This record gives sequence, structure tokens and C-alpha cells, in this order.
Amino acid sequence: MNDSDASMAAARKRRRWLRHVLLALAAAYLIALLYGLFRPLPAGIDYAGPWRPASEVRFLADSTWLDANGHQHTERQIFDAAFAMIERAESLIVSDFFLVNQFAGQASDAHRALSRELIDALAQERLTHPGMHALLITDPFNTLYRGVRQPLFDALRQVHVPIVETRLTRLRDPNPAWSAAWRLCCMWLGNDQDGGWLPNPVDQGKVSLRTLLALLNFKANHRKTLVVHGVSGWEALVTSANPHDASSRHDNIAIAFDGPAAEDLLATERAVVEFSFPGRFQWPELPPARISNRGELEVRVLTESAIRDAALDMLRQAGAGDRIDLLMFYLSHRDLVRALIDARSRGVAVRVLLDPNRDAFGREKNGIPNRQVAWELHRNQVDVRWCNTRGEQCHGKMLVLRSGEGEQQILAGSANFTRRNLDNYNLETNIQVRAADGAPFAQAVNGFFDERWHNTPQRIHSLPYSSFADESRLRYWQYRIMEATGLSTF
Repeated sequence: MNDSDASMAAARKRRRWLRHVLLALAAAYLIALLYGLFRPLPAGIDYAGPWRPASEVRFLADSTWLDANGHQHTERQIFDAAFAMIERAESLIVSDFFLVNQFAGQASDAHRALSRELIDALAQERLTHPGMHALLITDPFNTLYRGVRQPLFDALRQVHVPIVETRLTRLRDPNPAWSAAWRLCCMWLGNDQDGGWLPNPVDQGKVSLRTLLALLNFKANHRKTLVVHGVSGWEALVTSANPHDASSRHDNIAIAFDGPAAEDLLATERAVVEFSFPGRFQWPELPPARISNRGELEVRVLTESAIRDAALDMLRQAGAGDRIDLLMFYLSHRDLVRALIDARSRGVAVRVLLDPNRDAFGREKNGIPNRQVAWELHRNQVDVRWCNTRGEQCHGKMLVLRSGEGEQQILAGSANFTRRNLDNYNLETNIQVRAADGAPFAQAVNGFFDERWHNTPQRIHSLPYSSFADESRLRYWQYRIMEATGLSTF
């Protein structure tokens, strides 16, 4: 064999080797992609609780509106109620909140220091009751995936309140095209709080490349819940609101309730602790919930895709003479969009009140996905209005079915109506309530929605569809691709 033949043989060998390497990488990528999409969920996730009696169920709202002169006003109820619950606790406090940080806004910027208030309330209650079992569950976004130090948490550590950062790698991948590569190349590198050289996307200072690569997975523990046990027994709260300074001006909703459903909610939070850090927290033995006065309402706890199934059931059972009201920060889930249109075609009165997807902590967004979905709904005779935001977000998530037979169902909590929030990717919690149409709780919900839909001269909450109409087919199909692939933040 001459030198030329030997060189050609070596080149063929290198090509075969490279081809084998590329095929192995492609196979590993495909396996990682499929595993991320279909991996088994941890125990206790995707939970549909039974209907439970409750003696007290309260509807709470944080509201922002404009008066006739264009001046903005706010009214806040949710975290005042949450802090009062914490103060009543004596044996147990379990809080699970997505955002507990001061990123993107301080109290001096006209925001309320909710994150500090929550931390102080938990720490003070732990000091007041030394035998208290208290716990904060949260998302690793608050430390930018362990890429920055979160000084707020130091106050809890000093009084021995455990902080559980949810182990997101146990969840499925909503952005599989990126997450499959991340699991192979970057997940094993971990992160640290020193040595960052890239701009922090949400605050001052620098972060590592590993932080930004983790951020692109677009997954979260998006829950917002509180469970306490005290002199009044079991109490719980499920909300769309974050104890996050820059979110403190947002419109939000919450439902507070007592009784056995509070224990169901606790069970869903125990599941998160157990798959994130098994054995990290010692759970106390507490007496079961008792109902002294069975009211007119029943409640049940739903998480993850059980929320989607309940919403679809509400929409599909609605008929002529019924009314559907939807308040939503993000609406993009195809099954739910079609179910809203189908309900309208059956003669159901459907009203949809959406955030215009314009404001994001000082940055202006392009309106995707809500403006594109609103166009689709509008073309199919569904009534759509926009929240009249001025820098804040219309962050509530609530679906209401008013039956012509006198019963009402309300589904509310943390979950946006999107693929990421409802198809077992994010962790989410909603509460569903059944009530007689004339019950005070139902009347409070109806009054809340009606006021926002119709406005009054001194409280202008919403604007007509034409105010933010976007009928671009290009952006419509951009939304459809983003929703289907997970290459989006919604």
C-alpha cells in the first residue's frame, strides 16, 4: 500500500469514527428528549382531591384600576389575609411560593416589600412558638438556580426554618429541544455564586453561563399556597399572587378555606418536599380537620393536569342558559381555546377577560399569546375584553361556570391556561369550589368579575377588544409554534 492509499484509508477510518460519534450523540439526544417528555412523575403529583365540606370559604382580590381622571388606584387583600393566617398559626406553617425575591423592583419603586414581609412573618412566628414546624418551599429561580445568593433566606435559616428549593430535574421538560441537550452537556456542571461574567437578566450584578443555560429550560414550581394549623384548626390559601416585590402591583385572586381540603393541600406539598429532599422536614402529628358548621360550599384541591381536566369538564358541561367567565393572565392551551369556542357555539354566554401581555417588569412584550388567541375567539363570536394595565399585570387565573340551574363552580389558583402550566410540566395548584348561586362567596366572585367587565365611571378596569386587537397571521402562527414546542416563556 502506497502513501496515498494509506492516507485515504486513514481518512475513511476517521469518517467512520466521526459518523459513529455523531450517531451516538444523536441517539443520546433523542433518548434524553423522549425521557424528558415522558419520564414518570414523582409520587403525589397530578393530584385531584375529593370534594370536601368547608365551613368558611373566602374570595380575596388584589385590584388596580383607573379613575375618570386617569389616576391609578390599588386595593390589596391577599397577603394581608396570608400574614394574618401565619400569625394565627401555632403548630404548623407550610408555604410554597414561586417568587420570593426582590429582583426587578424594590419597595422604593412604588412596590410593596412583600418578600421581606413574608420572611419576617415566618421568622417571627417561629420565634413566638419555638415548637412550631415551619417550612418554605420555593423555586430555584430565587437563587437563579444557585447562581446567586438570596440574602432574604438568611433570616429563616437563623431561626431554623428549612427552605426547600424544588428539585426541578425530577419534572418533565416543557422545552425538550433545549432540555435534552442541557441534560447531556450542562446539567452535570452544577452552579456556584462566584465567577459570573454575564449580565444578570433580572437584577444587578453578574451571573454564570450555567445560570442562563438552566433558565432556558423554562420549567418551575409555579405554585402559590399556604397551609397553617393553629388555634382555629386547619386553614389554607391558594392564590395567583407571588410575595415578590416587583409583582406587588399586579391584579391577583385568592381563595382561603378551612376543613379537610387544607389537609389535602398539605399532602400535595409534602410530595414536593419528599421528591426534592427526602427526610428534610419532620412532619408533626396533628389532629384531623373538623367542620363545626357545614356551609353551602364544597371545595377540592387540584394540581397539574388535573386542573386542565377540571377546566375542560366545566366548559364541556355548560349549555344554553349557562354563563362562562374567564379571567386569565396567559391563555394558549389549544384544548381549552377550542372548548371555549365550542361552548359559545352551543349557546353559552362566554366572557373572556385577558391581560394584554404588554407589561413585564418595565419591559414591553409583544402581546403573544393572548392577542392571537383573542383574535381567534373574537372571530368565533366569543366576547373578549382586556385588563386596563398601566405597568402592572392582570395576573389572576380564574374560570367561573354559572349554571342556569342555580349552582356555580369556580376554579382558581396559580395555573395559567397554557401547555406548560396544565400538561404536567410545571407544578401548579388550583382550588375548585361548588356553591349555590346565591351564596355570599359566589356573589363575591360574580361581583368581582362583573365590575371588571362593565366598569364604572370611577373604576375603569377593562378595555374593549379593539384596544389591543392583533390580527396578524404571522404572529398567530408564531404563537402556535411556540405553544406546541415549548420555545416560549408562557
